[in-house]
Amino acid sequence: MKTANEWLEYCAEQMVRNDLFFGHGTDNAQDEAAWMVLHVLGAPMDGRFDQWDRILDDIESMELLGLLGKRIEERTPLAYLTGEARFCGLDFKVTSDVLIPRSPLAELIPEQFSPWLTVRPGARALDMCTGGACIAIAISMHMPELSVDAVDISSAALKVAQMNVERYQLNDKVKLIQSDLFDAIGDKKYELIVSNPPYVSEDVFRRLPAEYRAEPSGGLVCGEDGLDIVLKILDASPNYLEKSGILIVEVGESAETLVELLPRVSFLWLDFCNGGDGIFLLEYDQLIAAQADVRAVLEQRKHV
Repeated sequence: MKTANEWLEYCAEQMVRNDLFFGHGTDNAQDEAAWMVLHVLGAPMDGRFDQWDRILDDIESMELLGLLGKRIEERTPLAYLTGEARFCGLDFKVTSDVLIPRSPLAELIPEQFSPWLTVRPGARALDMCTGGACIAIAISMHMPELSVDAVDISSAALKVAQMNVERYQLNDKVKLIQSDLFDAIGDKKYELIVSNPPYVSEDVFRRLPAEYRAEPSGGLVCGEDGLDIVLKILDASPNYLEKSGILIVEVGESAETLVELLPRVSFLWLDFCNGGDGIFLLEYDQLIAAQADVRAVLEQRKHV
């Protein structure tokens, strides 16, 4: 019989020994093992648990070993095995129909995107490519003055998003919209458009650790250089932004390629205290100024 702490150390050791990749909610074996143990115990993931000397019974031990075995043998991210992920201090339902939330954007939301955004009652925010609606829900929870539209092309992803919206009783605050980018938005205007779209190039995807194969490839991969959707968002966003509005987009490792494609665009690349990069911010006027360059790049791609 092992204590929770002994199981934690055992699970971490086994995961390190089997050379697993950590990047879907944790970045190291120790934290992932803690997550695994806490899930089996039904304990909160917010750091309050302090019963690490508790002995796991036979049923709990078998469940833990089953999770560990699947994590090692299948290389499945733990969030898919538990059906839960944590983002921006909130718990979310996840399935293999949505990406596991892990964006550095979580750091900006509790700060209400200050100092770039001035929140006023009745304003709107748009979460483009919402997946499980984690970003949209976190925005609504931390910025209740806003109404939030959450857009995705995938009906399967939006079913997961609906479960998360209902979990936080936000049906009146977060509207889910199935749309190919802005096609079904109508004439709405937003103070904030935020997006974590597919931005991984085909070449990079082929070289990613096996854990990424468990995620829906349509949520990760976008064309030869990863920027097809990002460019479309840049082109269309001014039509849906208030003149005082801002656009924030995560492009990850495709940031360098984006700057090479659009060297005259005044991207503000955001810094994060908790790690992460590849997220830019543009104001309405900057997007208008960039539109000709963006459209020139899009036009070139039509002929490739």
